[in-house]
Amino acid sequence: MTTSSVPSKPLAPQIDDLLTCVHCGFCLPACPTYEILGSENDSPRGRLYLMRAVAEGRLEVDDRSFGRHLDRCLGCRACEPVCPSGVRYGSLLEHARGERVTASGPLVRAAGIPIDLFFGNRWLGLLGWLALRLLRASGIPRLIARAGRAGRMPGHLRFAMAMLAATAPRARGALRGVRRRRRREGTWRSADAVGGPPDGELVALLEGCVMWGLFRHVNHATERLVHAQGVRTVRLPPGLCCGALHAHAGRLEMARELARRMIAAIENSGARLLVTNSAGCSAAIKDYGEWLRDDPIYRERAERVGRLVRNASEWLVERPQLGYRSLSARLGYDAPCHLLHAQRIDEPPVELLAQVPDLEVVKLPRSERCCGAAGLYGLLRRRLSEDILLRKLGEVLETDVDVVATGNPGCLMQIGAGALVHHIPVQAIHPIELLAGLLESD
Repeated sequence: MTTSSVPSKPLAPQIDDLLTCVHCGFCLPACPTYEILGSENDSPRGRLYLMRAVAEGRLEVDDRSFGRHLDRCLGCRACEPVCPSGVRYGSLLEHARGERVTASGPLVRAAGIPIDLFFGNRWLGLLGWLALRLLRASGIPRLIARAGRAGRMPGHLRFAMAMLAATAPRARGALRGVRRRRRREGTWRSADAVGGPPDGELVALLEGCVMWGLFRHVNHATERLVHAQGVRTVRLPPGLCCGALHAHAGRLEMARELARRMIAAIENSGARLLVTNSAGCSAAIKDYGEWLRDDPIYRERAERVGRLVRNASEWLVERPQLGYRSLSARLGYDAPCHLLHAQRIDEPPVELLAQVPDLEVVKLPRSERCCGAAGLYGLLRRRLSEDILLRKLGEVLETDVDVVATGNPGCLMQIGAGALVHHIPVQAIHPIELLAGLLESD
């Protein structure tokens, strides 16, 4: 047998990246699962060591303990900013999970087919989201979420219903009972004042899958703010998925296929910029170059599209300041992991919210710490996710805020659901929804 025909070990192509880790331990205090479980194997350093063992053939990729420690990882990437060696942990985790899926049996692989169909087939997805919106409108999810006792860990069904209830529009509810008044002075400039849309300035807005399905009000709010800047917009097709959930779950081939569809849609839009209000989506699209680096047709296109995407907060903070009505309230900001750690976007959302007169904006004590959402993690690993969520809710109570703002659908659902089931009188709202609701021009 020739050397070239010998099958490579799983994760062997990632060995150079794995060897970047020098096991210094700086990642340990940044890791939520290590903080709770106290196990070296449930830390970034420990998981990287296990991945290296697989790459070197000392551990089988289908080893149950290897899978268990990988599955416990939130994928929050809080380890990346504190790593002095620059280990690309998020990418390595996706590759490791991908190898696990490849090595798994047909039953395990088949379990992911419903997710592929729901997010991969636009028409099935649109029907599914419609059904969920009708269920939400019935009020049943909220009743189920509030039915249990505070302090008791909710079961899967109750928490799932609470997550659905938490996706309802929040602008009115979050602002009810706090004083609003029109501010006459200010620096707001209308679209006419900035001269209308400049020639060639066209921004594509990502409708997304979860955002279109359950947070359409946030998409509409984003569009209002972009139009208030005098910029024309074009919407990408509704239900178009970026592939983030699939990549996090190790279903890499489906993630790459969804990335190709997204690239084609962005290119066909004619826009020079893509704006999204979902931290997970903008982080994923910025990683397309890595996802498709072995694709000769899409590699360069993926890198180009990755440079075009901007999170709504980072784009708006660079534009002329708009005018907002006054809001007397105390707001706690919680940073989505894939905005802060994956994209290193820290201050823009806080700076935007600080433009609202009389609004006191504070970061939660450990705003950089994951809330436990992590895609489907909050539903699949309830106990560990609940432990992480309770720490976040404790920080909300400690800060004594009227409302919590965060810019990712999973975080909104996780924190909002936690407040519902534990009877905490605080609502979670997207910063963009809040700002659009206070526009002076409305």
